[in-house]
Amino acid sequence: MIDALFGSKTRVKLLHLFMNHPGQSFYVREITRLIDEQINSVRRELSNMLQVGVITSDSADNKLYYEVNQRYDFYAPLRAIFANEPLDTSKPSAGGDEGVVRQQYLSAIENISSLRLAVLAGVLVKGSTSDVDVLLVGTLPPAKVKSAMAIIEKLEGREINYAVMPYDEFYYRLSVRDKFITQILNTKHAVAIDKDNVLSQKK
Repeated sequence: MIDALFGSKTRVKLLHLFMNHPGQSFYVREITRLIDEQINSVRRELSNMLQVGVITSDSADNKLYYEVNQRYDFYAPLRAIFANEPLDTSKPSAGGDEGVVRQQYLSAIENISSLRLAVLAGVLVKGSTSDVDVLLVGTLPPAKVKSAMAIIEKLEGREINYAVMPYDEFYYRLSVRDKFITQILNTKHAVAIDKDNVLSQKK
């Protein structure tokens, strides 16, 4: 039934493979062995999936490796269908409402001591085109940051791209309209924490 829905048995097997192994890459002959399909069929479907953005590719050791694109727009629903451990969809995402911060995100971020500013964007905010999902500003303990990001990644079911920088560096880069900062702030985003009202002053 699902083969007919997605048009190809090989494609379905590939989706099962990639969605069950986010963050892991495979080369063609390895994939062929794992899903037990002909190499020509595998190559054809990999090309199709690359074209629509479901997977990405990278070369290493004279081999081309393929990996699921966790930033693909429909990654979450596809993973819910094909992964053995589907995402928890019982909690609504805050990304759909501009300026609304999902309470679970805020709870995780608030536990980071010395945090002065936190901005959500990218895959966490609907309509955002930022490559960075979370920007954290302050002199922050790495272990606390890692723990908070792990919570958000578990909620999202995907890797999160985050950036951390000291407050003085952030304020300077904001004042000179640094490309990295403006790329985050000029698209849709949600300010989770702004203890110094630095972004409010810029409005």
